[in-house]
This record gives sequence, C-alpha cells and structure tokens, in this order.
Amino acid sequence: MKTHAISDHAIRGEGLTSQRARDRLVATLREEGIADRRVLEVIRRLPRHLFIDEALASRAYENTALPIGHGQTISQPWVVARMTEALIEHTVPQRVLEIGTGSGYQAAVLAALVPQIHTVERIEALLRSARRRFRQLGIGNLRSRHDDGQLGWPDEAPFDAIILTAAGEGVPRELFDQLAPGGVLVAPVGPSGAQTLFRYTRSAQGALASEDLGAVSFVPLLGGLV
Repeated sequence: MKTHAISDHAIRGEGLTSQRARDRLVATLREEGIADRRVLEVIRRLPRHLFIDEALASRAYENTALPIGHGQTISQPWVVARMTEALIEHTVPQRVLEIGTGSGYQAAVLAALVPQIHTVERIEALLRSARRRFRQLGIGNLRSRHDDGQLGWPDEAPFDAIILTAAGEGVPRELFDQLAPGGVLVAPVGPSGAQTLFRYTRSAQGALASEDLGAVSFVPLLGGLV
C-alpha cells in the first residue's frame, strides 16, 4: 500500500509547536477514547501548526477547532481522529473522496493512511493554501479540485470511502451514488447545535446501513463556488 510518509524535516517545531506538544495532544485523544494506533501515530507526527495562521500556532495542539478564515475552521483533533478511525476501522480503503478540503489537515491525515485521496473544496482561496501545504509536506498521493463538494467527483467515482467535513440536513444523493459496494461514508448530519456523526456502510448488494457515532459540531455544508 502506497501512502504518504511525513518527513522528519517537515514535522519539526519549537515550544508550543514541538513534538512534546503533539505527544500531549495524543495522550489527550487516547484518554478521550481514540484507540486506533495508526491514527494516533499520524496525529503525533503531523505538524498541525502548519495548517493554521501563524498567529494561532501556539494553540495548534489544543484539542479544539480553530478559525482558518472565510467562515471555516480546522476541525478539533478529536473529531479528525474519530472520523479517520471510523473510516478505516474495518478495512483500509484504497480510494477516498473528501468533501471540504478546508485547511487540508484532514486530507493530510488520511494521505498517511490510505493509498489515494481525492479532495474537493468550494472556496478557492482555502484550496490554494491547502495545496501549498501539501507541497510543503511532500504529499504525492492526493488530488484536489475546486468545485461544489455536494456534487462529489463523479469522473473519478466510485470511491471505497467518502468523508464529509461539513454538515448538511442530509447527505447529498450524488455522494451516495459515488460510493462503491462495500464502501463506507462518514458524515456529520443535522442543523447547527444538533449534529450527529454517522457512518453509512453500503453492502455488496447496494443497500445502505447507518450507525450513530455521537454528537459533533461542524460548519454547514454549502453549495456553489467561492
């Protein structure tokens, strides 16, 4: 399986962005129920401070969401870890579609664990920044696209797994249509203040089953391009 290995040069930090800070974050995630060692190791190594504004770098390894501009956030590390864990729990998917690139942090976590990532972002300025970070980290198993995420990436479908990093009242039918038989889709669903994380699994025959993974809080899933 070809995945992205994060270089030692890329992960260096000092003070509040040091390896010690990342180790403390991983200890917190473990205490709060994240059990997958693969996910914890990626988060331990990945420099989250590179995915946020320099002025907020001292808060990079707090277990909290942070603003990244344009009304968007970088998700809380626990949420990133939980969604990633849910995606790879039963089998490691070969091809993953992410809806909502944002800062690029979730995509970078996935790129270290699965062979191929496709990520779609509707806000062009965010996507440009994320692409710069992907290049800085040498991530080569990832393709990105400026488009309406609610439409997915039909030209590259089907996908073994799909992950949404924004919450709608439901999951767009177009995305379920792009999920392969046996595939998994992880998404927050519901209005602000009342969102639930779901894992949907498609059977070999095409039927969908859903599993409630608990309460979460995400920015809204919007259509169109910015």
